[in-house]
Amino acid sequence: MRQSHQLPLVGLLLFSLIPSQLCQSCAVSEKDYPHLRPLISAMDNLKQIRGIYGASILLSQRLAGIQNASLEEELSQQIQDDMNRRDVSNLTSGQLALIILAFGACKNPDARFIHDHHLVEKLGEKFKEEIKNMEIHDGNPLTNYYQLSFDVLTLCLFRGNYSISNVTHYFNPENKNFNLSGRFSVDTGAMAVLALTCVKRSISNGKIKATIKDSDTIQKYIESLVHKIQSEKNDGLFGNAYSTGEAMQALFVASDYYQNESNCQETLDAVFDNISQGVFRLPIAAAQILPALMGKTYLDVNETATCPQSPVNITDESVPVVPTLSPENISVIYCVEINETSNCINITVKNGSVFLDVMKAAQEKNRAIYGFTMKETPWGPYITSVQGIRANNNERTYWELLSNNKPLSQGAGNYVVKNGEHLEIRWATY
Repeated sequence: MRQSHQLPLVGLLLFSLIPSQLCQSCAVSEKDYPHLRPLISAMDNLKQIRGIYGASILLSQRLAGIQNASLEEELSQQIQDDMNRRDVSNLTSGQLALIILAFGACKNPDARFIHDHHLVEKLGEKFKEEIKNMEIHDGNPLTNYYQLSFDVLTLCLFRGNYSISNVTHYFNPENKNFNLSGRFSVDTGAMAVLALTCVKRSISNGKIKATIKDSDTIQKYIESLVHKIQSEKNDGLFGNAYSTGEAMQALFVASDYYQNESNCQETLDAVFDNISQGVFRLPIAAAQILPALMGKTYLDVNETATCPQSPVNITDESVPVVPTLSPENISVIYCVEINETSNCINITVKNGSVFLDVMKAAQEKNRAIYGFTMKETPWGPYITSVQGIRANNNERTYWELLSNNKPLSQGAGNYVVKNGEHLEIRWATY
């Protein structure tokens, strides 16, 4: 018998942005709750959730109001144990910010851990280190602008220290860090909207001091980023399936896009279709989309507010997500491109193989040309080097995965390759 989960009744549809301005959310109706079953099942998979990486799942559960006390307790303990092993100094600023949001999402015993370990103060120090790195390395943070936005959002929500002048200086929408391979990064822009909206509210509510000029600048940044997000709309999604959840959150709090019901339905239909295809089968992917589907945003984090208590039962049932693939072999072309020079090879793998399987097969044939290294992340394997050439944040370089010359939104461990496909890993800048 599978576990029964609970989700809250669809909550308020109107959220306060700033005084005299209201925005509309786009929440799943009760009749469509069954579409969420695969997401809940994915987040139950503790085998794919390790230590601090459970923070995204814990945050999602608490915002959406999923009632699963045993899983919540296990995730919380895993995160705390992992933090004690690693020490906070070994976390990135974004990782620490996410943990603070998860522990302080609503009133619960974990909130004490934030204060006992001075996590907000330590995040403030990490944010200063990010700024210092940008001053030294041509505007490049230690991590990236997605994490930097997470930092500002968390410091804002938890009354941490940050500089308004840094916000207005570094969060200009035309900043190069909002782009990846020459294209606007939707999830980065969306996270910045949430952070800037929090700062704007704090200014409006008198929690922090800022000049009228700074306040107006932040509002212009929000409007510009929202426009860029909407410009990346494609078949109901924004950017891709993985960035759509955070894009929805940004549009909830900073635009009137979802006042048009047809826009909401178009987004939900596209997301439901991707859920049915197994796109969100990784726990972190499911966690990233679920809050928006429940009409929630990261701005709803409030450590003094009662956790959602108005549940509706949803019983997890076995929902086939990924079709069974035949064991027959397929053939693909795999290339490594560095500085416009390509080395290609024909590779045969089993039907149902992922990009990483192709890379491993090529490496076995010629390690000098196709050898690579990787590290495990919540999103699966991340390629750190090929031919000994390593990705570098300060130099804004990374290894880009492509299929038929188009960038992939899925990682090496998740993208299922097809017969006759032309696959490529390219040394690129962002």
